[in-house]
Amino acid sequence: MKVIIAEKPDQAAKLASPFTHKKRQGYIEIQPHPLFPKGALVTWAVGHVCELVPPEKYNPAWKKWSIQTLPIIPEQFRYQVMRSKSKQFSVIKQLLTRSDVTEIIHAGDAGREGELIIRTIVNLCGVKKPMKRLWISSLTEKAISEGFASLLSEADTRNLYYEAYSRACADWLVGMNASRIYTLLLQEKGISDVFSAGRVQTPTLALVVKREKEIARFKPEPFWEVVATFHIDGKEYEGTWQKEGESRLNNEELAQKIAAFCQGKPAQVKEIAKERKEYQPPYLFNLSGLQAAANKLYKFSPKKTLDLAQQLYLTGVLSYPRSDSSFVTPGEAQTFPSILRKIGQIPTYKDLFPTPVGLIMHNKRFVNEKKVTDHYAIIPTEQVPDITKLSADEQKLYDLVVRRLIAAHYDSAIFDYTTITTVVDGRAEFISKGREQIREGWRKVLFSEDRDEEAGAILPEVAQGAAGKVKRVKVKAGKTQPPKRYTEGQLITLMKTAGKHLDNEELEKVLMKTEGLGTEATRAGIIGTLKDRKYIEVKRNQVFATAKGMLLIEAIGDKILASPEMTARWEQRLSEIGQGTASAQAFMEQVKKLSQKLVQDAAQQAKDWNFAEIDIDSIPKRVPRQKKRTAKARKRTSGRSTK
Repeated sequence: MKVIIAEKPDQAAKLASPFTHKKRQGYIEIQPHPLFPKGALVTWAVGHVCELVPPEKYNPAWKKWSIQTLPIIPEQFRYQVMRSKSKQFSVIKQLLTRSDVTEIIHAGDAGREGELIIRTIVNLCGVKKPMKRLWISSLTEKAISEGFASLLSEADTRNLYYEAYSRACADWLVGMNASRIYTLLLQEKGISDVFSAGRVQTPTLALVVKREKEIARFKPEPFWEVVATFHIDGKEYEGTWQKEGESRLNNEELAQKIAAFCQGKPAQVKEIAKERKEYQPPYLFNLSGLQAAANKLYKFSPKKTLDLAQQLYLTGVLSYPRSDSSFVTPGEAQTFPSILRKIGQIPTYKDLFPTPVGLIMHNKRFVNEKKVTDHYAIIPTEQVPDITKLSADEQKLYDLVVRRLIAAHYDSAIFDYTTITTVVDGRAEFISKGREQIREGWRKVLFSEDRDEEAGAILPEVAQGAAGKVKRVKVKAGKTQPPKRYTEGQLITLMKTAGKHLDNEELEKVLMKTEGLGTEATRAGIIGTLKDRKYIEVKRNQVFATAKGMLLIEAIGDKILASPEMTARWEQRLSEIGQGTASAQAFMEQVKKLSQKLVQDAAQQAKDWNFAEIDIDSIPKRVPRQKKRTAKARKRTSGRSTK
C-alpha cells in the first residue's frame, strides 16, 4: 500500500480522479489498479502545515523584544505543527504509520516550496519509509497517469528541499533580527509601531520609496518645440525643429524667433533614412510575464492573476502556473497541434486558424529543453474547456495564455521606419519620423498588451533633394513630466530584473532568468505583504509608498538589507543549492554573519537618524492589544451600557 501526499485537498481529489476511489475522513482511498496493485491512500496538507518554532522555544529570554538579546541565532532550526492544521497532520501521521503502508509518494507542487511542505511533514511524523516523487506540470488525467507511471526517486529532488529549507531559515533569521532591531530603535525615537523587515520585502519596498522620492523632488520645467508643415512635390508632412539631436527649447522667445524665421521659407529634403525592423512573436508566458500582462490589460493584481491561474491549473486546463520558464521541451511541443486543433473549434479563435506556421518543434525561441527549469512555460493543456463555463476573469486569463501559444505559430511582424531630414532656407533642420506596417504577422493575434507602443505616422513618398516650402509653422508648449509610479505589474517586472534599467530587448531576456527579488511563486505574496503592513498603497493601479514605508527605508538607508542586488545574488545562490552546486551549510553561515551585521549597522545608524522630511504623524498609531477579560471581570461589567 502506498500513501500519496498532495499539497492541498483539491489537488488530492484531482490526483485520485483517474482511478476508482472512495472518499474517507481526511483522505481518499484508491482501489487496486495496475499502477497501484494494492491500492493507495491519497491525503493532503493544507498548504504549510508546519512552521519554524518561535524564538522563545529556543530560549525563553528571546520572547521579550530587547536590543540586548539580538541577534537571535538558533544553533539548529526546528519545526512544529501549526495548531490550526494539527487535525490534518494527525490524519497524515496515522496513514504513514500504518503497518500495511510500505511507500510514500511525495505529490507536493513540483518546486522547492512543495518539497519543503511535504518533506517537513514526513520528517515531523518520524517515519522512515521509502519515498518516491510525483513530478507533473498539469493536472489532466493523462498527465497524472503518466506521472504515476514514471515516478522520480526522492533523491532526484532532495536538493530542492535543501534550497527551500535554507530559504525559510535565512528569511527567519533576517526577518526576526531586522524587524526587532529597527522596531526597538524606532521606539526609542518615540515611534510606537512594529516594523517588519525582510530579505525580499525590504529591497522591494526600497524600489517603491526611491520612485516616490524621485516624484516628490521633481520640479517641472517648461519647454517649447517648433513644428512645421511642409509642402513638397504636392505632398504634405510635419517635422520638428532640432539641433544636435535636441528638439526642446527652454526659451519661448527663441522658439518664436525660429518659427517666425521659417514661416513661408523654402524647404528641401536633405536626407531620407529607412530601416526595416522585424519583430518575432513574444515568448510564451512564465508567471511574471503573465502577471505583468494581466495587470496592464485588465488591472489584475499579481495575486489575483496567480489565484486565477492556480484555479485554471486545478481544473486541468492550464499547466502549472508558478513557472519561471518561457520555454517548453520537445515533448510538450508535440502536443501543440492537437491542442490548437481543439482551440480552433472555439468560435472566438476560428478566424485565427489555420496558423501560418504549422510546427514550432525546432524553433528554439519556444522549444529549448536546456532552458526549462522545474517547469515549462504556462500553456493551455489538451483539456480544452467550454470557455462559457469559466468565470469572466478566468476567461480573460485563459485567453491571454491561449493567444500567446497561437501567436507562436505566426510569422514575425515587419515594420519600415522612415526618418526625413528637411532643411528650411539652408539653415533650420527639421526631423519627421514615420512608421509603416509591412507584415502584420503575430500582431493579428494579440491584444494591445503586446503591441509595439512606438508611435509614428505614415510619411508620404518624397525624393531626396526635392524642394518645396514651409506651409505653416507653430510653437508647441509643454512641461517635463515626473517619473510615473509603478503599476503592480511593473513592480513584478522590476522585482524580476532586480532594479536594473534595461531596454525592451534586454528586458525580455532578463525576464526569462531566475535571479531577482523573490521567485515566481513569491513575488505576488511579497507585494501583498507590503500592502498588509501598510508600507504601500495601490490606488488606480498605481503603487504609492506610505509614510510608514518611507520611514523604514529612510532608517535603513543604503545598507545591504535594502539592496536589490544583494537579494538577487542570494536568490541565485539558493538556486545553486537546489541544483546541487552550492553548499546549504556555507550559505547559512553567511546568513548568520549577515544577521549580526544587520543589528550592528542599525545601532550605528540610529545615532544619525533624521526624519524631518517624513510626515511621522500620519503613521497610524499601534493600538495595544487588550488582555482577555476573566469570567469575573465580564460579570462585573455585564450590566454597564456602552456608547
